[in-house]
Amino acid sequence: MSSFRSMRFGIIGAGLMGRLLAVELARAGAQVDLYDQSGPDAALSAARVAAAMLAPLAESAITEHNVVSMGVHSLTRWPELLAKLASPVFFQKNGSLILWHRQDAHDAERFIKHLQKNQRSNPLLTEPELLDSARLMEIEPSVTDRFSKGLYLPNEGQLDNRQLLNALVVELSTLPVNLHWNHAIEPQALEQSGRYDWVIDCRGLGAKADWTEIQGNSLRGVRGEVIRLYAPEVQLLRPTRLIHPRYPIYIAPKENHIYVVGATEIESDDHSEMSVRSAMELLSAVYTVHSGFAEARILEMATQCRPTLKNNLPEVHIDKGNSLTKHMSINGLYRHGFMIAPAILDSVIELLENGMSKTANQLGLQVVQSSAAKVAACA
Repeated sequence: MSSFRSMRFGIIGAGLMGRLLAVELARAGAQVDLYDQSGPDAALSAARVAAAMLAPLAESAITEHNVVSMGVHSLTRWPELLAKLASPVFFQKNGSLILWHRQDAHDAERFIKHLQKNQRSNPLLTEPELLDSARLMEIEPSVTDRFSKGLYLPNEGQLDNRQLLNALVVELSTLPVNLHWNHAIEPQALEQSGRYDWVIDCRGLGAKADWTEIQGNSLRGVRGEVIRLYAPEVQLLRPTRLIHPRYPIYIAPKENHIYVVGATEIESDDHSEMSVRSAMELLSAVYTVHSGFAEARILEMATQCRPTLKNNLPEVHIDKGNSLTKHMSINGLYRHGFMIAPAILDSVIELLENGMSKTANQLGLQVVQSSAAKVAACA
């Protein structure tokens, strides 16, 4: 990536993608200015309110094949990216566990068949394993008093999103990056300044007005709500999902007995606090998984809105325009931000360096070039 050494980049939005991209470009020798409307704690970023599960097979039940492919690619890339950081970040690749109560066995059967079909169509995914009571005792012994069956998805993973966001800030402070915290700015202002070769917009929902003008591809918010619990009496070893007709949840165990519990998806840009109904549903459901959650301490109830395009798929838009400054927009990561971010990062670096991306082409990432609105030839 020596071609970046004489280049200047202005990146707007210091959430997950903005931070990853700034680090990667700066390491390659580029001069980078990173702007964000909030501070280094990413208080206004969707990346701060997430379970950061890396579960492409589990997510294949609700998303498209190309997102699953991005997730598989990213699972191998996360350890490489994390190994380069000076600060440690919790990362686990112990697989995912799917559980259901006896009365929900029919829903579970449909879900399992769906995953098995998806795995057969994608050889990169590991075959799920049906668990009887004896095997469940080996995989996750702490739940066998309430469950006699389960489904194990090997090789899926998770990381600690907040540790990662903090570690990226530490990394940025050691690199040729000018950090502009609490500085809201529009891409047009940076483009008109003439200081940059590229202006890259990673603002998520902050770019909503601009995306409504791009081929009518409107950007919307999908509200998510999570509860962070301190539960020393619970010993879940891996991310666990509960199949339930009304209260499906995921439980992501982090370090030091911290658990992130979530599930809700509401078509809304509402950033207000969690509703009583959501809190009751999440807490009721998590207690049915493990009785130890009854004595857990609620550390936080958090909400955020994930940036989502009309097809629920991510896109990269490039406008080289007529000026010396070129413009790129990255958006629409939806609920899959941590699962697919390395795949998007690799694709964007290739696009910036070569004008095309084999990775984007192979994984099915939508790349739209300039005002002609033609899908990029990424061969």
